[in-house]
Amino acid sequence: MSDKKDETPKKKGGIGKWIGIGVALVALVGGGVGAGLYASSSGMLGGGEAKAEGPRLVPKEEEKRAAKKEGEEGEAQASGEAPPKGEGGDSYASNYYALEKEFTSNLLGSVHFVQIGVAVSTPYDDSVIEGLKTHEIAVRSAILMALGETDEEQVFSTEGKRQLQKRLAKAINDTLKEKEGFGGIGNVYFTNFVVQ
Repeated sequence: MSDKKDETPKKKGGIGKWIGIGVALVALVGGGVGAGLYASSSGMLGGGEAKAEGPRLVPKEEEKRAAKKEGEEGEAQASGEAPPKGEGGDSYASNYYALEKEFTSNLLGSVHFVQIGVAVSTPYDDSVIEGLKTHEIAVRSAILMALGETDEEQVFSTEGKRQLQKRLAKAINDTLKEKEGFGGIGNVYFTNFVVQ
């Protein structure tokens, strides 16, 4: 008999090779899934919510309308009619909020004082009103400071009252910018105005 060696090459590390391939495959798939989840949650792929830079302007079509009398609203909804749209007007919805307590302040250089009720409007979403509610004490202080700088002549004229509205809007926005990083109040309205 002959001493012939088996001429087929021996497979060395066959199982080890397959284990290495399996580990590399799991690492690749795991890394891809992790990267996908990260991209999704950071808003890169649209799967997550990206952080907003500030409040969002609300288009007129999304405006919340005050409920009319039940009969009128029910008839319009039953017939499927949309409320008529006028021409002109703002292109953004107005979000209103009335501050609950009235403001009383002495007038500059006068024995008289003024007592006013204040409401505000914003074309932005509810986050501006929420910021106003959160920082109401600071806003109230800013309004009282602005009222204290108002003289008697301003509160007796329509133009003076308009200027006061603008100063109050600026005082409120400055306070909200300091506290929230964004103002957003468009107008100030008087719900009550008494000078004594």
